[in-house]
Amino acid sequence: MPFGGGNKCGCCQKTVYFAEEVQCEGKSWHKSCFLCMVCKKNLDSTTVAVHVDEIYCKSCYGKKYGPKGYGFGGGAGTLSMDTGEGLGIKPEVQAPHRPTNNPNASKFAQKAGGSDVCPRCGKTVYAAEKVIGGGNSWHKGCFRCAKCGKGLESTTVADRDGEIFCKGCYAKNFGPKGFGFGQGAGALAHSQ
Repeated sequence: MPFGGGNKCGCCQKTVYFAEEVQCEGKSWHKSCFLCMVCKKNLDSTTVAVHVDEIYCKSCYGKKYGPKGYGFGGGAGTLSMDTGEGLGIKPEVQAPHRPTNNPNASKFAQKAGGSDVCPRCGKTVYAAEKVIGGGNSWHKGCFRCAKCGKGLESTTVADRDGEIFCKGCYAKNFGPKGFGFGQGAGALAHSQ
């Protein structure tokens, strides 16, 4: 304990006396200073999240340092449209989706000097960023549906003529057509 009666507050750097002290991560805070760095909500031991020397409520911490993308940060499976600019986060700008314009979809036609070439962007695919699907090597960022641009995984990819699609777009464009198809729960409807 430093000379002068108490520890220094992690927020205002003034002396914290025992009656007004809140401790977190080995540091002392005034009860009135123990607030979220972003939204200024009062915190307690169940709602605090610490990052280096900064304290946040769990919601603001999640927006600033948590996972980004579809399904994160909105609760109950919702998609949050908050980009986090209010927290000082710069949104990532993705390149626009470009379908493959490769006239020769053969895997061997895409080799350039022994290295794989991405059929979507035409650039070399290195091992650290390689995803294999539809008989080709793709960049992780290029491994998207040719119709809707949705990111794909090995379990959600469907290929046709050297191009890749999500299962939904593949079914709409290349699946069975006619009466009785696509009418819910995989059931075939019959009429009399």
